[in-house]
Amino acid sequence: MGGYLIDSGWINLAYVVAAILFINGLKGLTHPRTAVRGNLISSVGMLLAVVVALLANGLDYTLIIVGAVVGGLIGAIAAVRVKMTQMPEMVALFNGFGGGASVLVAGAAFLIAREPNAQMTISTGLSGLIGAVTFTGSLLAFGKLAGFITGKAVGFPGHKIFNALLGLGALGCVVWLTVDPAATEAYWIIVAMAAVLGVTLTLPIGGADMPVVISLLNSYSGLAAAATGFVLMNNVLIIAGSLVGASGIILTRIMCVAMNRSLTNVLFGTLGPSADGPSADDVYAGKVKSTSPEEVAMLFDTAQRVVVVPGYGLAVAQAQHVVRDLANILESRGITVEFGIHPVAGRMPGHMNVLLAEADVPYDRLLEMDDVNREMEQVDVCLVVGANDVVNPSARTDPQSPIAGMPIINVDKAHTVVVVKRSLSPGFAGIPNPLFAMDNCLMMFGDGKKALTELVTALKEG
Repeated sequence: MGGYLIDSGWINLAYVVAAILFINGLKGLTHPRTAVRGNLISSVGMLLAVVVALLANGLDYTLIIVGAVVGGLIGAIAAVRVKMTQMPEMVALFNGFGGGASVLVAGAAFLIAREPNAQMTISTGLSGLIGAVTFTGSLLAFGKLAGFITGKAVGFPGHKIFNALLGLGALGCVVWLTVDPAATEAYWIIVAMAAVLGVTLTLPIGGADMPVVISLLNSYSGLAAAATGFVLMNNVLIIAGSLVGASGIILTRIMCVAMNRSLTNVLFGTLGPSADGPSADDVYAGKVKSTSPEEVAMLFDTAQRVVVVPGYGLAVAQAQHVVRDLANILESRGITVEFGIHPVAGRMPGHMNVLLAEADVPYDRLLEMDDVNREMEQVDVCLVVGANDVVNPSARTDPQSPIAGMPIINVDKAHTVVVVKRSLSPGFAGIPNPLFAMDNCLMMFGDGKKALTELVTALKEG
């Protein structure tokens, strides 16, 4: 690697422009209406940063071009083939690969450095530590979400103490590397210990908390990239990594608040049925009332206001386009139709927003949880499609419930609730939902897309 081929002033100016594009892109991602534009702006910023970084030094571009072509091809195929329901798994993989890249780049830069100073050795050690935890933790999260690994919390006696000792050992090796930069084996010990730590930190976390874990791992990948930026003394990498790290932490905090759980509780606790909690038989006990698409169509005949609450089941059934068709029919009859969006519905923040936007549902029809809750008592029919824990009134009424205190959409306060669901099976929390047995609730069992298609047909015929 040679010296600068272009003036360092121009390089830093380009990096500042890239940083501004990153920040503006993140700002655009805060609203569905500007999200696509924000993504494009961020992409342009990253393209500028990559091109300038490559042109700044004398490099052999052969392998770089091959890598870019292969990586671009893989990305293009993934973009076309990956379903919306698989997006959380894809994000987990991206986080993992980002962490793995930080481990390799920082390690390579350290090995070829002639006289590494304290800043470089500390940054290298932290990049290896955070990057390796991110890599293995993200791969495990991917496996849990994809179903390759059980989504249940899997722990072992003393795993918290084991994790603490492993983390302290890795930090001790960072100190060792700083004191003796010639001890390159210390770096690989750090990476190995951190790789094990990524597994033992993620494995005991249940599937219900995976969205929070993915968000946290996303933050880790940014911090690893920022540490690598200090290793390479690359300003744009430091800025980009810091932005990802900070935004990931903020998002993790938002999700924890939405689930009424602390980050410590997510990382070291479990979410599941309590030993003395009510069983499904006790909750339902013959009180569940099933209905048909024809009967639901008759309900809509007298409705003036309808709220649709989508959940992960909507994504699995790919029923977003049918929901849009249903909303269009109801609106053509003078019925007000809105969508109540819970912040953690689905498997990642914004999951439902993206699905509905894909079906061209107008943004102004998407209401946040607090807004829709204020109006729920005036709603004639609330149609719940594939949601479970985020509409479970136990969170509001049962202080002993595992989800006690978790903010929910209060669908049970609507005049009539229609739940579209395959069965009475529990959600991620693993507990029964008393909503299904309430007097004002009707269950329309079946695949979400098929059931809603039949409902649309019944409305048209009616």
